[in-house]
Amino acid sequence: MAKKPTVPPELRVDDPATSLRWPFSEFFRAEASGGILLIVATVAALAWANSPWRESYDHFWHTYVGISAGSWSLKLSLQHWINDALMAVFFFFVGLEIKREVTTGELRTPKQAALPIMAAIGGMAFPALVFLAVNGTGSGVEGWGIPMATDIAFALGILSLLGPRVPLGLKVFLTALAIVDDLGAVLVIALFYTSGLAVWWLVAGIGLVLVLAVLSRLGVRRIPVYVLVGIVVWYCFLRSGVHATIAGVAVAMTIPSRILVERETFEGIVERALAFLKGKDDRSHSDMERRDVALEAIGAAADRYGSPLHRLEHGLAPWVAFAIMPVFALANAGVAIDPAHLVEAPAGRAIAAGLVLGKTIGITLFSFVAVKLGMCVLPRRVGWSAIVGAAALGGIGFTMSLFIAALAYPDPALLASAKMGILGGSLVAGLLGAALLGIRLKPEPA
Repeated sequence: MAKKPTVPPELRVDDPATSLRWPFSEFFRAEASGGILLIVATVAALAWANSPWRESYDHFWHTYVGISAGSWSLKLSLQHWINDALMAVFFFFVGLEIKREVTTGELRTPKQAALPIMAAIGGMAFPALVFLAVNGTGSGVEGWGIPMATDIAFALGILSLLGPRVPLGLKVFLTALAIVDDLGAVLVIALFYTSGLAVWWLVAGIGLVLVLAVLSRLGVRRIPVYVLVGIVVWYCFLRSGVHATIAGVAVAMTIPSRILVERETFEGIVERALAFLKGKDDRSHSDMERRDVALEAIGAAADRYGSPLHRLEHGLAPWVAFAIMPVFALANAGVAIDPAHLVEAPAGRAIAAGLVLGKTIGITLFSFVAVKLGMCVLPRRVGWSAIVGAAALGGIGFTMSLFIAALAYPDPALLASAKMGILGGSLVAGLLGAALLGIRLKPEPA
């Protein structure tokens, strides 16, 4: 997840309330904060689902809410609004991250991309194989895709808790791996967890995505245009039978990422605007007029020097981390804790084994093969023990795993077993990864 850069003190405008707000600002700026809120939401969901008020948990999230206009209406349960609509925003954000990494980030060249791509392939293939080996081909086999996912917020949150001992290269590796992993999960959902296609609705949705792609190529950079058309794309995908969240990724791929002016041009415009603002001997313009003209010029230049993708990604980041993902966890992580679920249905055990063993072995093995074949090299100050620790952290499936489980298992008993496997496997993977990295990583030399 992209981290918003901290504004240096010399560029910051403070007000009297700053001293009261700073503890909250620092909390929401910290990398671990999203993971902390996810943990809180998960614990709250589990406590609610195992309390004397457990019936109200299902009743509340299955309350139907609708919108209508004339003869048209759309009515979904609260849980479906979260899983189909809010998570479409989450997948849109994931799509923005994928596009950024491919165009300007760690996946922009084959040499840079080789290690995280190979690691992600191993981290998707081995969990599925371990799941099938443990579960067999009987009941619950549809859940083979559940342990393939990595929760980037949790994984990076644990890395940040280890402090400055974590090399930057390891953070970059785990982030790029999780983003490739997310792309793989999106493809799995689209190809294997879609049924009952309504072809014309799908054609309409794809057609609108192509329209957005053309607008992007023509240089249209107005974000409201993409948002409004994106909402219609989401509705078309919802009616088509393809899971509506795929629309989020598809629309994200059309968001313009290019800058339209070079840095030197931008700096020149800013310098001239500031000179105009300071023109005290200019009697033809008032101070207010000079201010307005300077701000408009700098704003227009900044819009062309930045990109809609960058603005959307950083604008959505706090909403995804501190609202969408915790609400999703609150609505989906609640399961009555009963060991019988794991005994009666092997799916939960298979998912836990896939997350812990499959991820650790697959990521490590494929990374080793990629390096030995000369496709890439390990990041600076990152040894194989650190790769194994990061591979274990990749077994924290949580958000995406819960999401795929809800698609794979309409049967409540299987879904309950899957949730217990996801929670247990993610917990063990997180503790294992933290322990391995905590033991092996040393403070960076001065």
